[in-house]
Amino acid sequence: MKNNLHVFLGATVADAAARPLHWVYNQRKLLTYIKGKQDFTFLKKNKSPFYNIKTGKVSGYNEVGQVMFKTLVEGHRDIEKRFKKNITKNFGPGSIYWKNLNLRAKYRKVKDWRGIIKGPWIHQNIIETVKNIKSKKKLTGGKKVNESDGYCAALPYFLYGYSFKNVKKIISTITVSKISLKYALAKFYIIDLALKGCKDPINEFMKIFKKNSYFKIVVEDIKKVKRLKSKPHPLVVRKLGMACSYPGTFNSSIHSIINSTNYKGAILKTIKAGGCNCSRVNFIGAYFAALQGVGTIPKSWIRKTDLAKKILDQK
Repeated sequence: MKNNLHVFLGATVADAAARPLHWVYNQRKLLTYIKGKQDFTFLKKNKSPFYNIKTGKVSGYNEVGQVMFKTLVEGHRDIEKRFKKNITKNFGPGSIYWKNLNLRAKYRKVKDWRGIIKGPWIHQNIIETVKNIKSKKKLTGGKKVNESDGYCAALPYFLYGYSFKNVKKIISTITVSKISLKYALAKFYIIDLALKGCKDPINEFMKIFKKNSYFKIVVEDIKKVKRLKSKPHPLVVRKLGMACSYPGTFNSSIHSIINSTNYKGAILKTIKAGGCNCSRVNFIGAYFAALQGVGTIPKSWIRKTDLAKKILDQK
């Protein structure tokens, strides 16, 4: 596909596949939802305890990438400016995302308000970004959380061949967290190695950056994950991090990657581990698509993903 967009397709399909089981933190409960199923992607009935959207649609993680993709399809002039405008339109006041944010504030007084939200869930980084754009702040990215929204936003942009310096600027429009920036850039270097035909991008990343002070903690994290390679994935995810935050979401993703041989197996493994599966599969799906090509993404999964056609149309 043109501009390596099969990698973005890999992230999008994986997100939609995992979405009905997004944020199920009780692993025992999750096992009852998938009992007897060999393929538990695209569950017809939503099981996320926080929000409910139609199967085939993507979470807020991948959605921010879709906004960047739309911005790029429209043209390549003033990308950052138009991206911010599209972010506000898609997620800000007047959108279903913002409406649901206001509902969340209302339902916080209810003892168990989870599951009440009908429609998509806006993430903390995006809430802050929208407010900062509207306040005309120079630095618009959120700083309260260390999560994957910046990586997800920059993925299509990166695939169009923009430099790492420019990619860093795009990540910063969504998050100014130093931790988020570091781990997002590590993901892009790993995906870049996969796209360049490297057979083992994880090991190659470690080799290249072993003496690099900026990525020192990332390399150490990968070493830690490798020591846990033989342990069951759900157990390791519980130890390393089931939630949305770095470094847990990165480390749990690496464990899935090094214990999988293909896209399908890695995504199923990640869903089965529970928690914030969508943040992890946006990296894992992109990684395997970069490593093994578009053919590794199951065709039946592509057909079930609402936004897949828009990406495929850019051939």
